[in-house]
Amino acid sequence: MSEEFLKVARAAREAAAELAPLPRAPKDRALRAIADALVAHTAEIVEANAKDVAQAREQGTPEAMIDRLRLDARRIQAIAEAVHQVADLPDPVGEVIRGSTLPNGLELRQLRVPLGVIGIIYEGRPNVTVDAAALCLKSGNAALLRGSSSAYSSNTVLVRVMQEALERTEVPSGAVQLVPGLTRDSVKELMRARGLVDVLIPRGGASLINSVVEESTVPVIETGVGNCHVYIDADADLDLAVDILINAKAQRPSVCNAAETFLVHAGVADAFVPRALQALKDAGVTVHGDDRIAAYGEVEPATEDDFLAEYLSLDIAAAVVGSLEEAVAHIRRYGSGHTDAIVTRSQQAARRFVSLVDSAAVAVNASTRFTDGAEFGFGAEIGISTQKLHARGPMGLPELTSTKWVYTGEGHLRTSAGTVIPRSGA
Repeated sequence: MSEEFLKVARAAREAAAELAPLPRAPKDRALRAIADALVAHTAEIVEANAKDVAQAREQGTPEAMIDRLRLDARRIQAIAEAVHQVADLPDPVGEVIRGSTLPNGLELRQLRVPLGVIGIIYEGRPNVTVDAAALCLKSGNAALLRGSSSAYSSNTVLVRVMQEALERTEVPSGAVQLVPGLTRDSVKELMRARGLVDVLIPRGGASLINSVVEESTVPVIETGVGNCHVYIDADADLDLAVDILINAKAQRPSVCNAAETFLVHAGVADAFVPRALQALKDAGVTVHGDDRIAAYGEVEPATEDDFLAEYLSLDIAAAVVGSLEEAVAHIRRYGSGHTDAIVTRSQQAARRFVSLVDSAAVAVNASTRFTDGAEFGFGAEIGISTQKLHARGPMGLPELTSTKWVYTGEGHLRTSAGTVIPRSGA
């Protein structure tokens, strides 16, 4: 590994050890200092961001991506407000998850503790630099950040402003670090930093996430890829189904909890599909349908890739299925384990769908768009985990912690026979 990378990784490691035992108050003061510093340095941040935006335009970056990259005074104010909101959230560190007194008299507790150094690899948006740092700090972790090269100037200034703010607090400034370098080599260094980095969280498209999962020697929490489904059951309220489908697809199509496929039970296809196609057309959505969907109107022919796609655009795949079980089989084959929804008036169908669909979130008569930390009442989130170990679904502050067991005795000893004997007078 390069000396540059080792320097920031070791600094983050040292800072994590200092940060872990701090109580809530100094962490909250540090977050508020960061928020104030961001606002105070707005002009400097905007100037650095303008360089990134100009470079993106020279490289022919689509305008939608440039908009995600751009920072202005209003957006910086919003980022600062988000940091204040993180400061207002409960501190998960030290929470007693389980506790009991064992038959032998030992007092046993399981406590939340920080993970340590969290590496975050992400694309595009420089606001993630601040959001991720704030969530890591609040949960007692150091953040080792590797943002997109397209936002390098912005991220460099943002991290420096945050570090300078931390220097005036009890939180070590090394707790927020930017991985140096613009090439993929720096990403590889972060992925291979086992022993320096405790966990990696990739935030971005499928190719980024798959690359990190396949190449990293550091444990990875997968987030974000969302091939979400809406299944309209034979016993669905069709008015409700149209409303849910349009909201799930068109309310904000570029996010991971937007619907990418809808499935319709054959028993209601005649009544539902023509209405759905018209409503989707009115919302500007292009439908990629199978042959049975195409029988009801003009659609793009659906391919295998369409059913696998996370469009993140005003496109949706569609198919007619013969049963709830066929819908579940389709979701298992093509879904990403993010969020899948059923629209039905049948409690039996709803219960069966919930029990059979193996996703991080399952919605009953509700839009997929609710899978979100803020909507679930968790506050800010670092991403949506689609894996099964450690964390699943929206990852708020508790999901950025691990646990430790603490047991307290009075001189307890364990003999070779396995007996626990309190030691008197200890």
